[in-house]
Amino acid sequence: MLRVEWVTSEADIPAGLWDEWFAAPYEGRWWYQALERSGLGDQFTFFYAIVYRHNDPVAVAPAFLMDVPVQLVFPPAVMPMVNLLGRFFPSLHYQRTFFIGSPCGDEGRVGIGDGADFPEVLRVLNQAMQEQADTIKAPMRVWKDFADEHQADFSKLQKSEGLFKLISFPGTAVKLEGASKEGYIASLKASRRNKLKKKLNQAAKAPVDVHILQQPSAEELDEIFCLFWQTYEKGATKFERLNRKFFDVISGCAPACYVVLRERHSKKILSFMLCFALGTHVINKFIGIDYSRPKEWFLYFRLWEAAVEWAYSIGARSIQSGQTGYAAKIELGNDMVALTNYCKHKNPIMHRIYARVGRMINWDTLDEDLSVYAKAYPELMPDSKNQPQ
Repeated sequence: MLRVEWVTSEADIPAGLWDEWFAAPYEGRWWYQALERSGLGDQFTFFYAIVYRHNDPVAVAPAFLMDVPVQLVFPPAVMPMVNLLGRFFPSLHYQRTFFIGSPCGDEGRVGIGDGADFPEVLRVLNQAMQEQADTIKAPMRVWKDFADEHQADFSKLQKSEGLFKLISFPGTAVKLEGASKEGYIASLKASRRNKLKKKLNQAAKAPVDVHILQQPSAEELDEIFCLFWQTYEKGATKFERLNRKFFDVISGCAPACYVVLRERHSKKILSFMLCFALGTHVINKFIGIDYSRPKEWFLYFRLWEAAVEWAYSIGARSIQSGQTGYAAKIELGNDMVALTNYCKHKNPIMHRIYARVGRMINWDTLDEDLSVYAKAYPELMPDSKNQPQ
C-alpha cells in the first residue's frame, strides 16, 4: 500500500507538508532550505523521501549522503584496532554513509501524517533507504540521532532488519521554570545554583553589553563568523563545517535570532549565540566566543544568562542546546537527551566489525565530561548492548 519517492530539494515537497509535519518545536522547511543554499555540497548531498499511500503523501524523511571520518563515532580506545583493520579495509577510515536525519540537526525526525502507521512507514522507508544507498554507492546506512520517543518501533525494525544500535552523543535541554531568570536559577540544584551565581556576579563586572540581533549587517556577520570559526577549531568533535554563506542565509530565516555580547567601548562582538525561536521552545544552535578575553569575564556564562533572559521574554519554556560541550551544560542544569543511531553495512564482515565496536560505545566512552556524568548518574546511561549479534 505504501511507496517511496526520493527527491533532491526541499522545494520538491509541498509547503503544506512542511508546515504540518515539521512545525515548531521542530526545525522546518526554512532549515533545510538554508542548508541547501549554503554551498555545503563538498560535505553533504541532500535527499528527501516522500512516502505515499496510493497518491497521497503520508510521511516525509530528510536524508543526506556523507563520507564520515570514523573517529567521529569510534571511541579513542578502539582507534588503534580500527587503524590496524583499516590496512585491510580502507573504507574503515572514511565511511560513505547514507543517513536519514539532518547533518546539523540534534534529532532525526520523520514527519508523519495523522492516521499513518509509524512502524509500517519505518519498514517501507528502511527498504527504500537500502535501495537508494545501493544506487548512490553508500555501503553504510544510518538512522541518525533518533530520540527514545519511538524506541520500541526502532527496536522491532532493528531485530527484523538486522540493524545494529550505536549510542550517539546525547542532546541537552533545560526547562525554564517560573516566569523569569530567577525561576530558572531557583530550579537548579543548590551546588550548581551557588556556583552559577558566583560566576554571573563576576561576569557582571566585565565591560560588555547584551544585544539581540535579527538579520545582522554584513560587517556584524563577519565578526560572528570569525568567532564561530574560533570556537569550531577549538572543539574536539567536528561533524559539519559551516561556511560564511550559511550565516548569510540562516540570518534571513524568521526563527533566527542572535544573542550577542559586545565590548562596551569598542562595540566589538565578543561572543554570540545563534538561537531559533520555535513557539515555546528555543534551540541554542551555534555559538562563538573570543577566547583571548580574560577568563574572569566568564563570557560563556554571561551569554547563557542573556539567552535565558531573552527566552523568557518571548515566552519560551525550554532551551535545547545540542551535543558536545557537556561540562558547562551540565553545570547549567541541562538534562541529557538520549539519542541513538540504527545502522547497517552492506558488507556482512564490515557489518559485524561495526556492530562489535558499537557494543563498546556509550556516553562514558564518547566524551570525558559524559564519563563523569555517567558515573554520577549510572541509572541514566543508555543500553548499548541490546542489539542483534
